[in-house]
Amino acid sequence: MDQLSQTILVVLIAIILGWFAIGVVWNIRRGNAVLRWIQGGLPRLGEKTTLRWLGSSAVELRIARAKSPFRRVDLLLVMEPRDVLWFWLLARLRGRRDMLIVRGQLMSAPRFEFDLLSPGSWSERETAGRGEMRQWESEPLDEANFRAPAATRSLSRQIAPGALAAARRVWPTIWRLSSRREFPQLELHVPLPYPRRADAAQFFDALRALAEHMGNQQ
Repeated sequence: MDQLSQTILVVLIAIILGWFAIGVVWNIRRGNAVLRWIQGGLPRLGEKTTLRWLGSSAVELRIARAKSPFRRVDLLLVMEPRDVLWFWLLARLRGRRDMLIVRGQLMSAPRFEFDLLSPGSWSERETAGRGEMRQWESEPLDEANFRAPAATRSLSRQIAPGALAAARRVWPTIWRLSSRREFPQLELHVPLPYPRRADAAQFFDALRALAEHMGNQQ
């Protein structure tokens, strides 16, 4: 290998390692900031929380004994994979952004199953790839794509607008709202909150109100 090739290789390695270090620090700081914000409202959901980092791009919080109307709540802070440049670029091209995923088991299971998905979002593509939705029918609903099993679509369609309105009181931008009979009976995808732009207590109070709405489907 000549001198020029060695120099190029060293520069490339330095760029990759430097990008990795910056990406890891960026995600950890972002995650820790949101975790500090979450602590202000987490008692609204439950007193005992298990926390673990899943690499540098995700944090899982699990409340095994949550307050009513939940039985259990899992919160997943998912950040863009900024530590690996090509993964980060691919994720952005696919529409993936920093997000908060809520998965809950409710005291009362929803009667009907449906999804409300933001068109073109990463959440829509990820959900549509699951086999369970291949026989589901789809139609537009208030700037979202509504999907439900054909047998119960008309009944679910009556419930979905109220559920979406309740979800938007949690956070204005909804990428996914799902209702299921089995866990997770409630799944919500929203942009990862910015601590300075929202009150954590209000956020989790609105989340409980959403869960109560979903568990009281008529």
